[in-house]
Amino acid sequence: MARSPAGTPSHPKGADRFNEDSATTTVRGGQPDIAAGIAAIREVLATLKPKPGVYRMIDAKGDVLYVGKARALRNRVANYTQVDRLPLRLKRMVSQTRGMTIVTTNSEAEALLLEAQLIKRYRPPYNVLLRDDKSFPFILLRADHDFPRISKHRGARRAKGNYYGPFASAGSVNTTINALQKLFLLRSCTDSFFARRDRPCLLYQIKRCSAPCVGRIDQAGYRELVGEAKDFLGGKSGAVQAKLNAQMEDAATSLDFERAAMLRDRLRAATFIQGSQAINAEGVGNADVFALAEKGGHVGVQAFFIRGGQNWGHRAFFPSHTEGLAAEEVFTAFLAQFYEDVPPPRTILVDRPLPEGDLLAEALREAAGGRIELSVPQRGDRRRLMDQARRNAVEALERRLAESGTKARLGRELAEFLELPEVPQRIEVYDNSHIQGSNALGAMIVAGPEGFIKGQYRKWNIKTAQTNDDFGMMREVFGRRFARAQDEDPDRDGGMWPDLVLIDGGKGQMSAARDTLEEMGIEDVPLIAIAKGPGHGREGREVFHFPDGREKMLPVNAPLLFHLQRLRDEVHRFAIGAHRDKRSRAITASPLDEIPGIGPARKRALLLHFGTASKVRAAALEDLQRAPGVSAAVAQVVYDFYHARG
Repeated sequence: MARSPAGTPSHPKGADRFNEDSATTTVRGGQPDIAAGIAAIREVLATLKPKPGVYRMIDAKGDVLYVGKARALRNRVANYTQVDRLPLRLKRMVSQTRGMTIVTTNSEAEALLLEAQLIKRYRPPYNVLLRDDKSFPFILLRADHDFPRISKHRGARRAKGNYYGPFASAGSVNTTINALQKLFLLRSCTDSFFARRDRPCLLYQIKRCSAPCVGRIDQAGYRELVGEAKDFLGGKSGAVQAKLNAQMEDAATSLDFERAAMLRDRLRAATFIQGSQAINAEGVGNADVFALAEKGGHVGVQAFFIRGGQNWGHRAFFPSHTEGLAAEEVFTAFLAQFYEDVPPPRTILVDRPLPEGDLLAEALREAAGGRIELSVPQRGDRRRLMDQARRNAVEALERRLAESGTKARLGRELAEFLELPEVPQRIEVYDNSHIQGSNALGAMIVAGPEGFIKGQYRKWNIKTAQTNDDFGMMREVFGRRFARAQDEDPDRDGGMWPDLVLIDGGKGQMSAARDTLEEMGIEDVPLIAIAKGPGHGREGREVFHFPDGREKMLPVNAPLLFHLQRLRDEVHRFAIGAHRDKRSRAITASPLDEIPGIGPARKRALLLHFGTASKVRAAALEDLQRAPGVSAAVAQVVYDFYHARG
């Protein structure tokens, strides 16, 4: 999302707009004490002025409990000393508070932006949290090449080009890109692949690319296709379809039936894209549509992403830590955090008035650098779209609650079957992956009460274990994983320790993991190994191995068995995917990777100029200096590296 020049405190110019002051030091003693909390807050209160800003409540360990913003810091913070007027939730927070950090801003809008940024960074337990493990995908149409590439993009938007999105899921992006390739015949290959082609690839044969790599279309013709793609993605789909239809009729009139058939297929691709829009958003333009549903203290928010009158997907969100808060307060916090990572459209539609709606719109205008309208639709297409969003929000929340009930029941059954003292809140599952010992790595996935926590997945490159030694690999992975946990979270209150460890393997893997933990003095982490039974799983059943040598099995159709198999299959998928990525990198590794100071851009420039790494090695210093994008200093480094090695 676009930021003003000093948009964050960490920016070099941030000191001109943000003044952060650690007002108190952490005190000893972590037990809740409301008197101590009030005393710490009053100590900060004496230094505050009625200025806008953001405050952080800090506990005895220095962890952030809560992030809040205020138009007048002194007035807002003073409210926390009036304990009798606080709800139970905030009383608990005050009793754990031992310090505060204050950041002053120039306006309340800036404070709202900073509050959302800090909530995303610290994940405080007393704030409404938007749980989202992955950034939203976009379609990127590059602008730094004579024949621009179309591709899926996540993360920071550093590449030069046009970004279209957000899309609700990677699947919706992939489907749209496939149809766009059929419609506009744009290339999706990398620049290096493009430069090496001497004949068209399969995509040309199946009419999903115009093959600019081998001159089947000139730059002007390709530029026209790119312009049509921009018009289509920008909301001018009707004009593009009308143009294609006219061209098809002209080709048919001229008896050029092959060209007419190609244009017909392109029109079908356009129709497919529009037909896949399950929501009628015609006339809405560019807008995000949000509707909130609440039931039994739980909240769900349904979002529709409309761009150019086309629905680019929808997704349901379920903010956490919403107990005891008004729906409007949850909604505002959700939107502020959502647009911390996603660029806002000019129109944001919500299903109810928000008390801080004007402030939120002002903050988003400042962040985006353009006009932002936040409104509640009353009639017409927008109202019908909002009604549909409301229905989807209610249905999504009801499904969520039903799934939560099922998960809670499975959790209780899991604890009973595996003889755990309580339902596990953090489950870690481990597996190894290699091919005859090559490119070996260990993998860990994490699951919680709400499902997989993909942001906490980990993988380890095997360093010490011998080839084909699965047990040694497991010992290495457990040694490295729990040594770090002992070092970084010795008190086991930082969320790094599992309540249950599942191992994809049998008795041998179980023994390796158990012995490793015992050598480290860790004897209270529950371990279970899950392995296929004899005869290909005994008709789908698994054998569960306990550390004391006992074995258990579940009935073939038991829901708990399916749940545990899903956990095992997820770590298997993650481990195999990581292994394939590692193997692919090893296959495509270049001798240029060994040269210090040669990054991807310079390596690409050298390979594009010389063709192969061996030709780079044999090149004279003068030839290296003539390579585009390679400075004299870099050329000297490359030349010295190869000649120093003989």
